[in-house]
Amino acid sequence: MMDRASVDRASVVDVARPAIWRRTLSRSLRGSLHGGEYAWAVAFVVPYVVVFLAFVAYPVVYGLWMGSEASLYRELFADPIYQSTVVNTVLYLALGVNVKMFLALLLSGFFMRPGWWMKLLLLIFVLPWAVPQISTYISIHWMLNGEWGFLNNVLYTLFHIEGPFWLNDRWMALGAVIVAHIWKWTPFWTLIMLAGRMAIPLEIRDTARVDGATGLRGFVHITFPLLANLYLICTLLSTIFLLGDFNAVNFVSGGGPANSTHVLATLGIRNAFEIAHPRLGVAAVMSALPLVIPLVIVLMRKLRTTEVQL
Repeated sequence: MMDRASVDRASVVDVARPAIWRRTLSRSLRGSLHGGEYAWAVAFVVPYVVVFLAFVAYPVVYGLWMGSEASLYRELFADPIYQSTVVNTVLYLALGVNVKMFLALLLSGFFMRPGWWMKLLLLIFVLPWAVPQISTYISIHWMLNGEWGFLNNVLYTLFHIEGPFWLNDRWMALGAVIVAHIWKWTPFWTLIMLAGRMAIPLEIRDTARVDGATGLRGFVHITFPLLANLYLICTLLSTIFLLGDFNAVNFVSGGGPANSTHVLATLGIRNAFEIAHPRLGVAAVMSALPLVIPLVIVLMRKLRTTEVQL
């Protein structure tokens, strides 16, 4: 009889457990919302969930599926164009990110000076970032044209020098791409650094000035330690953004000459559309994941564990 009663109690518990789970889940989802408040919350959340699933989750999962075959990566790694592309990508990241962020840090100090003329100069300085990317990079491409480009015409008019064919050499073309990117995006990061400098309390700067921490000493011992977290987070973000940058290479050098200035983002487009091999294009882009994932993890931990000090 006791065994029978134990079995009955166990059956009742097993039947009741899903109902308890459902009530617990419902309470956790509703929180303190009831009735019409909960309906409005669902009405606002559902469109975002649908958009996220359709335009973020589905493309990512589908891309991972397309690039999941090991044979694609064997073919990709054996391609000499891919090998040169990896070198280009490393140089593009190393120079494009570090030079840009270093210039932004220095220029933010320059624009801290008072005066209406400094505000006017800052406004002019921001214009390259405010202009659309495509028109900017196309203009730079035509300025570097070896036959009738603006730069070669200036060299010939002022110095009677025949300028080189800038985009017909791999290293000059890649250098042009890097310089174009730095010129385009330095103003944006300068504004971020300028905002960080302006957020430093005036009392700290006045105290440092009284103690003799001015100029380089003030920058090394006061300003940069307070901006270190902001600088690191901006560097991580800039690296992630630059890994997916397609416009600079595509519109300045076009990946040429002879596919020698591609980066991973443009090589993926080339493989997918120009040679009609979409899976190989996805594999080229996915090969950047071993670098992207650690960067994202470090960025998330940095944002979660430390407060950005301004």
